[in-house]
Amino acid sequence: VQLQASGGGLVQPGGSLRLSCAASGRIVSIARMGWYLQAPGNQRELVADISRDGHTIYADSVKGRFTISRDNAKNTVYLQMNALKPEDTDVYYCAADIRSNYYGSYQYYWGQGTELTVSS
Repeated sequence: VQLQASGGGLVQPGGSLRLSCAASGRIVSIARMGWYLQAPGNQRELVADISRDGHTIYADSVKGRFTISRDNAKNTVYLQMNALKPEDTDVYYCAADIRSNYYGSYQYYWGQGTELTVSS
């Protein structure tokens, strides 16, 4: 199983950007999918998370500005980021809870980071 993130880049304050993350490989089902950022001390903090049926969770800092969505047919999760601020600058990681065979349990997989820089 692999998660491939894309969409990062440089954007001006107030601008918008959309991140995408596609899961591929041996996949039976995907439960939650989410986006995290790299916090100090190598911790990863939740930005947004979405269940298979669309229930979402957001960090307080992004509520009203970011929208997470997913396309279950494409095994892909998106993060639409609007009204971006310099403090949103970070490396963003996608993650997903994936079951790879009918007899196994779910495992959490991480994608590679995609870098967002918000600067004028």
